[in-house]
Amino acid sequence: MRFASLGSGSEGNALLVAVGRTQVLMDCGFGLQDTVTRLARLGVSPEQLSGIVVTHEHGDHVSGVARLARKFNLPVWLTHGTLRSQEKAFSDIANIREIDPQLAFAIGDIEIIPYSVPHDAAEPVQFVFNDGTRRLGVLTDTGCSTAHIEQTLSGCDALVLECNHDAEMLMNSDYPYSLKQRVGGRFGHLNNQEAAGILARLDATRLQHLVAAHLSRRNNTPALAVRALSVAAACEESWVGVATQEDGFAWREIG
Repeated sequence: MRFASLGSGSEGNALLVAVGRTQVLMDCGFGLQDTVTRLARLGVSPEQLSGIVVTHEHGDHVSGVARLARKFNLPVWLTHGTLRSQEKAFSDIANIREIDPQLAFAIGDIEIIPYSVPHDAAEPVQFVFNDGTRRLGVLTDTGCSTAHIEQTLSGCDALVLECNHDAEMLMNSDYPYSLKQRVGGRFGHLNNQEAAGILARLDATRLQHLVAAHLSRRNNTPALAVRALSVAAACEESWVGVATQEDGFAWREIG
């Protein structure tokens, strides 16, 4: 199994997971041509994609999904709540498949395990990707942790973990108070210390890759996110990766 990011942040998100000839895109918050360009940077054409899985309906995750699916005739998997919130956008997509947040499903060689998260969306989920031997866990866009989240992510071989903001930077920012409350609330986004706390509670004995994702441009820095995760993982800071808005991150192989 290998994985890469097309970009991560409030301006657009997409993650690519590959096992054999199966290549699944998780979310797509970029315009059509931008997505094609970002895929090409990773050596992938849209025609090679096996489909798209969607976490929730916020624009930075879903705005490019319908156009990409329509243009290249790709199937899309999403929850009932997410579909209902996007009925007009997805009305002419030929291959829409609703998923149950409690049930795993397969796309080619990849088993995909959805799990529910607290976030201000209709029926949000995140995913664990499994090739039968190795597991990649992804957790972004959640305001807090749950026992179910931590049980699902324990024992993963790779983890992409939201470090959206530094709590002090957010509170001292020029964001309106209501936005500060939303971002920092239980249905918003994880701050660095919250992400580190989740990591510290996981079984991380198999972890080969750790990547901080969905960093705020205005209310965080890569250095702060990396420092928090490296302390929790008891590892060198150089071992922790960062998914950037511009470039995401290059292919990583899970051995």
